[in-house]
Amino acid sequence: MESALALEYQRICNDPAVYQPLAYLRLRRAIRNIVERRAIEPGQTLPSERDLAQTLKLSRVTVRKAIAGLVEDGLLHQRHGAGTFVAERIVKPMSRLTSFTEDLRERGLSPRSEFFERSVGEVTPEESMALNLSPGSLVARLHRVRYGQDEPLAIERSAVPASLLPDPMLVSDSLYEALERFNARPRRALQRLRAVSLNANQARLLHVSAGSAGLNIERRSFLDDGRVVEFTCSWYRGDIYDFVAELQTD
Repeated sequence: MESALALEYQRICNDPAVYQPLAYLRLRRAIRNIVERRAIEPGQTLPSERDLAQTLKLSRVTVRKAIAGLVEDGLLHQRHGAGTFVAERIVKPMSRLTSFTEDLRERGLSPRSEFFERSVGEVTPEESMALNLSPGSLVARLHRVRYGQDEPLAIERSAVPASLLPDPMLVSDSLYEALERFNARPRRALQRLRAVSLNANQARLLHVSAGSAGLNIERRSFLDDGRVVEFTCSWYRGDIYDFVAELQTD
């Protein structure tokens, strides 16, 4: 990887079409290029600042500045005491209705949740419309941060009719696994995705900078008989998640 980066950095220095006058910008572009070409794979470690500085004949301040910009962009990830890694992105196909927990387990990651709320209360006007419930109906509510390993990935607020989930404390991690106990696992869903900038509180919970790119996903899930079983609003980190849809002609 180090030799590939050195060659790419030299190419950028000698190519007037892509030349940048500042060394840290040239290095930032070189690292981005080799990552995008998969000369270094997601999850792999970058050489140390000292090794990069010696190989490329740059100051450690220049190397540090180049890396800091790519960490902010989400291309690289730093772990205290372990080094700098190429960020691993989670690709979520939109053709199957699966839970967050199932998606992470398929990728060999350990999901967990940090709960802020697990309660039952009277339905709000917004929940009433989304769940097709009458005013005064009861809903189970979940508010949590979803993690993969120790990395926060999404903030999630869910509402489920209490008739289908009478005790939200039964949800230890997967909502769908809890619903399955009551024969109420969703069979289909409608989703709406929007690009958003994460506010200060969301960014703090997701360990990113305020204003970072995120994805807001609103999901309404249904049972076979047409009843709405779930209304969930989620805010995903844009630097980690890719949502992929397959399109076909008629």
